[in-house]
Amino acid sequence: MKNPSRLRRFTENNPKLVRGILFATTFLVAFGGGAAYASWALVCREGRCPPVQILDSYTPRQTSKVYAADGRFVAEVGLERRTLVKIGEIPKLVRDAFVLVEDKRFYRHSGIDWIRVPGAALRNLRAGSTQQGFSTITMQLARNVFPERISRERRGLEGLVRKLKEVKVARAIETRYSKDKILELYLNQINLGNGAYGVETASQRYFGKSVDDLNLAEAATLAALPKAPARYNPRRFPERAIQRRNTVIEVMRLNGAISDADASLAKAYPLRLGSKAESGEVAPYFIEWVRQQLDEKFGARLYEQGLRVYTTLDLDMQSAAERALENQLRAIEGGKYGRFPHRTLEQLSARAANGDDPSAAANSPYLQGAFVAIDPRDGSVRALVGGRQFDDSKFNRATQALRQPGSTFKPIVYAAALQNGRSPATVIDDAPITLPQVGDAWSPQNYDGKFEGPITLRRALYMSRNLPAIRMGMELGEPTVIDMAKRFGLSSTIPPYPSIHIGSADVFPIEMIASYTTFANLGVRTSANAIRRVENQQGEVLWEPQPERTQVLSSPEAWIMVNMMKDVVIRGTAAGSVGSRFRVPSGGKTGTTNDGADVWFIGYTADLVAGVWMGFDKPQKIKSNAQGGELAGPAYASFMTEVYRRKPQPPDWPRPEGITTRDIDRTTGQLANPYCPLEVVATEYFLFGTEPIEECTVHSPFNMAQPFDSTLRPGAPARPGAPLPPGKAPRDTTPNPFKIP
Repeated sequence: MKNPSRLRRFTENNPKLVRGILFATTFLVAFGGGAAYASWALVCREGRCPPVQILDSYTPRQTSKVYAADGRFVAEVGLERRTLVKIGEIPKLVRDAFVLVEDKRFYRHSGIDWIRVPGAALRNLRAGSTQQGFSTITMQLARNVFPERISRERRGLEGLVRKLKEVKVARAIETRYSKDKILELYLNQINLGNGAYGVETASQRYFGKSVDDLNLAEAATLAALPKAPARYNPRRFPERAIQRRNTVIEVMRLNGAISDADASLAKAYPLRLGSKAESGEVAPYFIEWVRQQLDEKFGARLYEQGLRVYTTLDLDMQSAAERALENQLRAIEGGKYGRFPHRTLEQLSARAANGDDPSAAANSPYLQGAFVAIDPRDGSVRALVGGRQFDDSKFNRATQALRQPGSTFKPIVYAAALQNGRSPATVIDDAPITLPQVGDAWSPQNYDGKFEGPITLRRALYMSRNLPAIRMGMELGEPTVIDMAKRFGLSSTIPPYPSIHIGSADVFPIEMIASYTTFANLGVRTSANAIRRVENQQGEVLWEPQPERTQVLSSPEAWIMVNMMKDVVIRGTAAGSVGSRFRVPSGGKTGTTNDGADVWFIGYTADLVAGVWMGFDKPQKIKSNAQGGELAGPAYASFMTEVYRRKPQPPDWPRPEGITTRDIDRTTGQLANPYCPLEVVATEYFLFGTEPIEECTVHSPFNMAQPFDSTLRPGAPARPGAPLPPGKAPRDTTPNPFKIP
């Protein structure tokens, strides 16, 4: 009772003050109301708000779909990955989850939930910032559909204008469209993280299934995402996602959408995400490579018109390549091939989990790798791995990196030699050489630091001797070798220096690997390609690139090169790592740079070429005594072995016409005579006109020892029937019925 009497006395004692307060209050209310009306009336003047009738024919931007060679879905390509579904195709469980969490009075208001406005305003005033919004589903739709006309600014005058536009456009949408239509547009438009827009795409990317197949726990997981898609991403933050999911389930229970029993079961349900293949996250480096080509060809149409892209990818080979590469890299890091002096991917991942993220550097700090498999018949890329973790590093080491090929370049040198009149029996000296260059002179070495002296081109190739390759390249001339490299499909710059003959010039791995299609096809190179055709949504073919074929070698030249490269896996530098594990007729070549920073193996059969590269993004020695055959070869062998368990083995390459054979002394390259020891005699293949015509001048009745091949056993027996030196008695090793007693 005291307060009313005090108020009455104050009013009676201060009439002018009271009248001033009332006048000011009335003025402020009137001014505020006028300002609010003016803002409401003018906020959309001169077309500043989008016309909602656009939604009559509105189709959200759809992603282009990428398919494998067998027609299986692989991935989506687009700025917003989205697959549209009708409201009737979205289960009630999913609709209820989104409505109850985002806008529980959705079906009772007309675009603005006035009940939420005072509470949100009061909380924001107390916090001094925007802590809680009152956007309804319709207001969110307005903001998401018209981002160019309605900004996302949350503070200051621009934030107020944005909110007024949202409210006005939402009211117009509610007047024109049904609730189900609004909800359908919203559920197809909403950003749900991980590049997924709309519930169907999110369902596929997170759970590997259609939205129609989601259970309660999975539906709640999706409904938990609009609040903060990145924060509650179940792939990156599963614990947060489960916590938020259970909050959504509890909201559904409290609002009577589900029973207590269903809620309890859903909260206990484990987070089971789809595999990468199921969720469209397989072959990310391949998909990005395809996207770059499509972007160059189609531009914005790729991201808006929902194209269908049919590729050359073989999903089974892709999985085999990823598995073979990663298993071998982990074996190297684990010390299987000797002490690994660097931090491993596992160690760096553990540091990142503890908040110390080393991946922020421009170069990936752990051992990397690339793998490419190509069908040589048409250049179809069947598998492509550009690195170990696409989310960590999107740099594609298969298509973008420039690395030294090492000895994998030598077959190009020897192919040029064959085309210029040499043969596998041509003898070249494996001896020290010193070459002048800017600064200090260059004295190249073999990997083992030893020299074998004069050896044939065949042995020089399969034992990967550096000095013979350099000498042969210099004999041919650098321009000849560079021209041959260009014909083999290498587009990078190759300087005219002697070191290029042992692979010092940088190349793109995919081009280096594709160059070996020349051998697999007996002379015809096919360029690597990934796209078979592109169609629009009506099935009309928009683009169908044709394979590019280039004749590089004649069939006889290529066949002899294949025969020489078979020896690499039979008795050469890859005999232990590849030849002992993979028995299909094949050739190949190991590669190691002088500093051990790059290791390679590229091999092929008649119907598949595959290559492996390993190294660090910032070149450094992988380990002590790093060798391509030892480190890269096993990944190739594992891949090829797995592939040919599922597909028929190709036949060996048939020998074409234009090739002849001769028995030669492989220490001299000359025709074998009767006195050449059996251990040095071999049958060699020659192009017509390149076969030797002189007999061996080293072995004779008076000199049957081999003077300069340290790999041969001294005193080897002579060939059967050869005359013996004077004074040497024959040794009878076979029964002879005509033997004189």
